[in-house]
Amino acid sequence: MTQTFWIAATVLIILALAFVLYPVFFHRAGARKQADLKNQNLLAYRSRMQELDSEYEAGVLDEENYRQLKDELAGAMLDDVPENEQLKPVIKGRRSAMAVGLVAILLVPAATFFLYQQWGAMDQVEQFITMQKMDATDASRRAQMTELAGQLRERLEASPDNPDGWAMLGRTYMRLERYVDAAWAFRQLAASVSGDKRAESVAYGLAAQALFFDSKGAMTEEVTAAIEQARKLNPDEVNALGLLGINAFSQQNYHKAIDYWERIVAVAPDHPQIAAIRGGIREAYTRLGEEPPELAAQPGAGGAGVSVRVTLAEAFRDQVPADTTLFVFARQAGARQGPPLAVARLTAAQLPAEIRLDDSKSMSPRARISSAEEVVITARLTRSGSVSAQPGDWQGGTDEPVAVGKSQGEPVAIVIDQQLTN
Repeated sequence: MTQTFWIAATVLIILALAFVLYPVFFHRAGARKQADLKNQNLLAYRSRMQELDSEYEAGVLDEENYRQLKDELAGAMLDDVPENEQLKPVIKGRRSAMAVGLVAILLVPAATFFLYQQWGAMDQVEQFITMQKMDATDASRRAQMTELAGQLRERLEASPDNPDGWAMLGRTYMRLERYVDAAWAFRQLAASVSGDKRAESVAYGLAAQALFFDSKGAMTEEVTAAIEQARKLNPDEVNALGLLGINAFSQQNYHKAIDYWERIVAVAPDHPQIAAIRGGIREAYTRLGEEPPELAAQPGAGGAGVSVRVTLAEAFRDQVPADTTLFVFARQAGARQGPPLAVARLTAAQLPAEIRLDDSKSMSPRARISSAEEVVITARLTRSGSVSAQPGDWQGGTDEPVAVGKSQGEPVAIVIDQQLTN
């Protein structure tokens, strides 16, 4: 790819030189043609004058006709020369022009190379090439992966503003089981995305995961510090929650492990490891001697619950993309914390939507909507994909608690009519 780039650059440089050099070597051709034409006209004029003189001397023309034809010939000659034409000085600087051309031949390529080194993005091109090679490398070719990781690291240290590069370097170190280096790379990733709390929290969560692997599952001070950094930015950072759940499970604190893992299910139902997380929750319930719940689709549809109809305010319809995640959830009346009693996940494209919040949408068998008498309903549109409120989310809810009942009845109307600012 680099070779192709320089070939293309060379072709463009040659074209640029052609524009510079063409006037130097070929600008005289037009002038010469014009001079040749004028010379031909002058020769024809002189030849015709000689003919008139000969005819006058021979008596063929009398003096009146001779002078008349001579005046006409002179007028025709003047017509061939524009009235406003000025004599142009002869250019004698051909050697200077040649010197300019030679300087251009040397200066244009050199200046192009120098300026590209100063302002170009070759470092990012090289990083991208290395990243492509690393993606195409088989995991068994450990030596080559190590070499490529070293090359990418050098380029990232020279040009660190590349979050994708740091993320790939961290993942590569994880595959190479160089966990300390992976944690370092993920911390560099956190620094490169500072200002984006959610992305920064994910980077610290990945660093905590790498350190956790390095300590062989021990919750060391370094691991704890990285988890705290991640959760300070985002309490629902899934990598941190996963590690806390694993640690609680290893200490036989199964209720705590269930709480952490169920939180992941609530905030990241599309997590790539969601099946393993659900399996861990079921295993924790089994260790407690309780029947494992079916978290994906619990029975109870048509039982106690609340019917809801959600619409979006006209003022926001042009602001909300169709693929924006919509959460509709019910909480115990008076409870501001803890998992929702029922959650439905849709998209903005499905609005207006009418749904039933019942036990089939509960997050845990210990927190069912059928166990509550009154609930508060909230509908939230979020680009982050997290059930936790974020600045910029659009939200609406019930002003007063709603009674939970078995009858479908008239749905509770909820209008998403406000945008969160903090």
